[in-house]
Amino acid sequence: MRAIIEEFAPRFAPGSELVYVGDTGEKFAYFDRDLLVSLGVTVDDHGKMPDVVLYHRANNWLFLVESVTSHGPVDGKRHAELAGLFAGATVGLVYVTAFPNRRVMARYLAEIAWETEVWVADAPTHLVHFDGERFLGPYDAP
Repeated sequence: MRAIIEEFAPRFAPGSELVYVGDTGEKFAYFDRDLLVSLGVTVDDHGKMPDVVLYHRANNWLFLVESVTSHGPVDGKRHAELAGLFAGATVGLVYVTAFPNRRVMARYLAEIAWETEVWVADAPTHLVHFDGERFLGPYDAP
């Protein structure tokens, strides 16, 4: 998750604000609940938050980033869960799965949901797009 914050965010969400960081060990390690509420999202303590949430004010997007090593990829089921959890968002949602390397990515390739992004930590300057008509960004922008 450190690589997501230190490598992914500056490249693909420059100037973004950290909204949430958590994992199975420490669910709410960092959580700016007030910022998330101001963006139309209210999460109770039982919500299955993504590992990292970043707010990119310039584009008015929330990046919902899953580290494959903690919960698995953003597959169809997880995409639906996150879409439900963030249904009230007044900003665009960008779904991202982060992998440590391409070897791990290859094991999950068939599971990754369409309309998502993939980032690989050992090749931090590149994204793999599972988006048909977009390069990077939300599909259903409000």
